Amino acid sequence: MLGRDRIEYKTVEQVRAMRRAGLVVADALDAVRAAAVPGATTGDLDEVAREVIAAAGATPSFLGYHGYPAVLCVSVNDEVVHGIPGSRVLAQGDVVSVDCGAVVDGWHGDSAFSTVVGEATDPADLELVETTEAAMWAGIAALATGGRLSAVGEAVEEVVDLAVAAGKNGGERYGIVEEYVGHGIGSAMHQPPEVLNYRARDRGPRLKAGMCLAIEPMLTRGSRHTQVLEDDWTVVTSDGSRAAHWEHTVAILPEGIWVLTARDGGAEALAARGVSVDALD
Repeated sequence: MLGRDRIEYKTVEQVRAMRRAGLVVADALDAVRAAAVPGATTGDLDEVAREVIAAAGATPSFLGYHGYPAVLCVSVNDEVVHGIPGSRVLAQGDVVSVDCGAVVDGWHGDSAFSTVVGEATDPADLELVETTEAAMWAGIAALATGGRLSAVGEAVEEVVDLAVAAGKNGGERYGIVEEYVGHGIGSAMHQPPEVLNYRARDRGPRLKAGMCLAIEPMLTRGSRHTQVLEDDWTVVTSDGSRAAHWEHTVAILPEGIWVLTARDGGAEALAARGVSVDALD
């Protein structure tokens, strides 16, 4: 059902259908994480996800989307998002971000993680990955406690502020990428509303039961500015700094929130932030 704000509000049964897609994505990303070792190619990771999604009887969300040629987006080091998998070999200490989507019975799930391949060669890369993940969970928690969508961006930026105050990234501010943001999700992969990862004057729509949102902050160790490579897909940092990207699909339900792409519904990470989940499993 579309509201006046053009947001697709889901029924409980539709959210359950999205949960099935979310768990396929979780399975695919678990398998990819295990395969992301020094010597593997980004194409190897794509094949792993392709097999998991096919075995589940699901369909990849990304393959063929506006002509995109792969199942995953695999972005390495200064690549922020939309990196096309291929022959690139992962090396010790690379920062790799993997984004995956799947469709089950017409409903989408979308999730991403970042990791350091093998042993980190620079501790600041681990701090980047950890801070981006913390920013994502803070944004998700804000869906349970905030009144309007702008609470997500405020929560993400607060995590960045605290990280810098704690001396992470050498005390230099992380760049919060602004050109690529979170989004509504459901019967299509990208729907209204946009979910900003930074503070803004526009408070956005009220948070209501039935909303399903992809929360996905992207941070860099340098400038927030990006550019797109000649392949018309791969987004890189303009200054060559490393980047990280985390994402989960989240449903707002009458009694709370439920992280559809997290195996435990987000219970553990959100409990640490004083938020309980309304799991319908």
